[in-house]
Amino acid sequence: MDLSKPPETPALPLYKLPPVLETELANGLTVLLVEDRRFPMVTARLGFQAGSKYDPGDLAGLSESTGALLTEGTWSRSARQIAEEANGIGGSLHGNSSADLLVLSANALCENLPKLLNLMADVARNASFPEDELELQKQNRTQELLAQRADASFLADEKFIELLFAPHPYCRQDPTLESIARLERAALAGFRDRHLAPNNAVLVLLGALPPPEQAMGTIEAEFGSWQRQKLAAAPPAEFPEPRRAIVLVDRPGSVQADIRIGRLGVPRHHPDYFPLLVGNTILGGGTSSRIFMNVREKKGYAYDAHSAAQPLKQSGCFTVVTQVRNEVLAGALDALLGEMKLICTQPVSADELEAARNYLSGVFVIRLETQDGLAGQLAAVRLMDLPLDYLEKYTTRVRAVIPDDIRAVAARYVDPEPASIVVVGDAAQISGQLETIGKVTVEEAK
Repeated sequence: MDLSKPPETPALPLYKLPPVLETELANGLTVLLVEDRRFPMVTARLGFQAGSKYDPGDLAGLSESTGALLTEGTWSRSARQIAEEANGIGGSLHGNSSADLLVLSANALCENLPKLLNLMADVARNASFPEDELELQKQNRTQELLAQRADASFLADEKFIELLFAPHPYCRQDPTLESIARLERAALAGFRDRHLAPNNAVLVLLGALPPPEQAMGTIEAEFGSWQRQKLAAAPPAEFPEPRRAIVLVDRPGSVQADIRIGRLGVPRHHPDYFPLLVGNTILGGGTSSRIFMNVREKKGYAYDAHSAAQPLKQSGCFTVVTQVRNEVLAGALDALLGEMKLICTQPVSADELEAARNYLSGVFVIRLETQDGLAGQLAAVRLMDLPLDYLEKYTTRVRAVIPDDIRAVAARYVDPEPASIVVVGDAAQISGQLETIGKVTVEEAK
């Protein structure tokens, strides 16, 4: 054995999706059943196209609060009863919201599947949003938001998505103090009634399931009488053209500057998604990426520096993120913008490409090994209107990316010339450094 050479990495096997039984109830509820008998558990997802982009303009955070409060009381169960019943069947139940989706996540011991489905159906269909639970949610969310607004990273993210997406509702994914104060039961119930409907939902059951006929009988009993609704249209997929904008959010006394640089990206179904994903991994997707190695390891400007390509249903965003000491802001920006420009103009190396493809393929397959991971991916695939074979073809599409693909998509989504730049920090200390790269708009931290 030649110990002077690293061992060759064998080719990763293609991912094979387990058999999926997909059907639809008469009311439009899409159902996916997947058997997995490794554990005596069932994992469930009940997802809706009902994320924050559907929030009214004056009630930012409505989807978020609806998701959080679904499990805090129905017409027949109190919040305590719901929690105790979920615990009693060896499981859990909670709701959460993102920009596009609102999802109920649950699990239980397999013999308790009927009880789990009864509980999920009750909270999805009959949430009562009790006044005391609503008041507690408002108090807790207010305190959480105040803490978030004291965090420079939160302020940077908030301003960055505003620059990228406004006026599309993607530009506001968190509530405001004013919208929390205005929140009432009627608004929560109205949001549920408009968006939480069977013809807007996907139910995924994965685990040690009973025979399909028996499972479908239980699903029909709990969800079959749920009435279809006329669904609200998604906001138009209209986004601003890329443009250079430099915004400095003044935070007096800050000893570091939080930086966001980026542009609109693409959704998962776009042909540019996989080249952008692989290119992002090479540029800033890990501790061996170009940005990390340059900004942290070589120059010592930051503890962390990375980039991310986040897909949304109607768009996406590419973002470069770091936090640096005030005195090295100009140098850090020069390094970041230089790396962004370089990947647009020069091909990536064969070694970089192979490492990125191996990493993405391996991490993806590992994430699908758990019931929770696979159930979440199946729900997302269907709610994002992607085909089921998207999961099986993922590694193939990653491995099909070549250097020319990366250079082409980088020119479209990474080129820093029309990128938005947000810096949160002490304007008195850092504005001069920012002005060396362009006109700066200074705003007060809200």
